[in-house]
Amino acid sequence: MEKYKVVFHIDEQPKAALVLNNISNLILDLGEENLEIEMVANGDAVKVLGRNTTEYGQLLKELADQQVVFCTCANSLRNFGIQKDELLDFVKVVSAGVSELVKKQAAGWAYIRP
Repeated sequence: MEKYKVVFHIDEQPKAALVLNNISNLILDLGEENLEIEMVANGDAVKVLGRNTTEYGQLLKELADQQVVFCTCANSLRNFGIQKDELLDFVKVVSAGVSELVKKQAAGWAYIRP
């Protein structure tokens, strides 16, 4: 069976709990082995992926261990003065969050923006 491919978009920091819970619930329902999941953060949501994110750090690590890919927008990082080394180790920096979303959707990924 081909895996379900889902990209979650977050651009507002206050929605972090909702998005991360949506990802967890999707994994529980469909099974990690049946999914490819990526979360793309831009806007002020890039702050959620910082090393100093104590509120979400454990859940982010657990999801990364379940093969969830976390991407953040280089433009947003620059706008907020955040350096790559201030992010969690498993976070991937993409040139532009919107471009990453376009690429995923063009490749047939389901787009979720809670």
